[in-house]
Amino acid sequence: MKDRIIKAFIEEIQLKGLKFPLDDLVKRLGISKKTLYKYFPSKLEMMEAVIDYTFEDMDIKATAIIQNDELSLIEKIKNVITVLPDHYQFLDQNILDQMKRYYPEQWVRMDTILKSDWELLRNLIEQAIKEGIIVDRNISLIMKVIIESINSTLDQNFYMENRMTVSEALSEIVDILLFGLTIQE
Repeated sequence: MKDRIIKAFIEEIQLKGLKFPLDDLVKRLGISKKTLYKYFPSKLEMMEAVIDYTFEDMDIKATAIIQNDELSLIEKIKNVITVLPDHYQFLDQNILDQMKRYYPEQWVRMDTILKSDWELLRNLIEQAIKEGIIVDRNISLIMKVIIESINSTLDQNFYMENRMTVSEALSEIVDILLFGLTIQE
């Protein structure tokens, strides 16, 4: 039931923003408020659960990619960078702006996570540098460029206007980061 509530909570946010009434959520779920409060005593706790769910989902997917021995190191790097949580639409700049305004503590948490140096990816990059697959550059700068590039997909309107899905955008961003803009012979 908790997963069902989280998914419906995200759907309501996508449709109406963070200030939607809980009555809409219980109606979507076909449950009573009492049942909802049994699992989540407040909207704030639902928000926390969504944040946890989103980033745990990404870590689980990234770990599975890293453990896949059939992938090359470059494929692992590309796949980890392009990993999307099941409900990546929650990671939208408009929603984050609302979160900053109405739920500042949760926004700080999200902002910190989004700007953090993702250790799983850092380890892959360091391994690729050691193996001579990627040029030896400042790892902190490499990570900052990758993270900022990934976070550019938070502006989902830009990608919709340019007829690209977030997944397609991430794939192209990774190709640019890994292979550059010059034509390779």
